[in-house]
Amino acid sequence: MQAATRRFPTRGPEIGTLLARDENFRGMCDDLAAAETALAAAEHLPENIRATRRLEYEELVGELVAEIEKALARANIVPISRSPKH
Repeated sequence: MQAATRRFPTRGPEIGTLLARDENFRGMCDDLAAAETALAAAEHLPENIRATRRLEYEELVGELVAEIEKALARANIVPISRSPKH
């Protein structure tokens, strides 16, 4: 939850709700945390591979943030049912 709330600090309650009920959302948040950890660890890699790994993890973090943002947006959508026409 911490990784997602760092990226979306005003959406903490929504993030908590989705974490509790949506396994896919939990997986995305876990993946984001792991990617951020790997990105930080890339700074300690040998210089000849550091930039490549950093770029890979930055892209992965960006993709995960976008997916989490989409999931949060979908969670705000309230379906409106139409009454049948007579």
